[in-house]
This record gives sequence, structure tokens and C-alpha cells, in this order.
Amino acid sequence: MADITLISGSTLGGAEYVAEHLAEKLEDAGFSTETLHGPLLEELNAKGVWLVVSSTHGAGDIPDNLLPLYEALQEQKPDLSAVRFGSVGIGSREYDTFCGAIDKIDAALIACGAKQKGETLKINILDHDIPEDPAEIWLDEWKNVIGEL
Repeated sequence: MADITLISGSTLGGAEYVAEHLAEKLEDAGFSTETLHGPLLEELNAKGVWLVVSSTHGAGDIPDNLLPLYEALQEQKPDLSAVRFGSVGIGSREYDTFCGAIDKIDAALIACGAKQKGETLKINILDHDIPEDPAEIWLDEWKNVIGEL
């Protein structure tokens, strides 16, 4: 089992690139990782550390590949009390629903008992041509917040 499971939801691939970059940095720091792009609920271990990376599209909408997981969390309300998680949202401040998808996912995870560790990073793509850069800076602090696994 991986120390950290990275879950990405992406419409155009940006969040996938960020998740893969963060997985590489975590492995460089000695963690084992598993990266899942748009996993189903039954593919996830209901314990451990999750790192969710999601873009937002439309009016705060969750990417299509992450929508089944989000809907399953809302409908099935699985016991995720043994899950600690962090989250990274990617969006544009031009919209009043900036990073709305990650806000919805965070709320769904917390409603299932998962414990959020650290603040959600919200990356404005208008300020960062390469969203991996602010995500990597955030990751350095988040690694300390999750503590020893």
C-alpha cells in the first residue's frame, strides 16, 4: 500500500500533470505513492493519506472524470474517518466559482469523516503559467503537516 494516494480530476490534463509532479516530489522525499486519475470509490483504500488535485470547469463544476467519485461520496457516505487528506485546486479567478470543484470535494470528504490536514491550495492559472510551481512550494509545508506515516 502506498503511503500517499494522489487522486486527480482534470478536464484538460492540468491537474493530472500537477498530481504526477507532486507524486514525483513525494517519492524523492521517501514516500511511496499511487496516482489515480478519476478513480471510483471502490478503487480507493478507506484509510491512509489522500492528496486530491482537481481543476474546476464551467460554473464551479467537478471534472467529468472525478464526478463519479464525488457522487458516490455524497450518495453512499462511506466511513472515511481513517483518511487524512490534503487538496489542491486549480482554476481561474476570472470566475466567481474559483476552485469551486475542490471546495465541493473537500466538503464531501469531510462529511464522510475524512480529516483535512493543512489548508487547501488554490492555484489561479492566470498568475501561474506552470501550476506545478506553487503546488511544489505548498507540498513542502504539507509534508510536515501530515507528519510521520
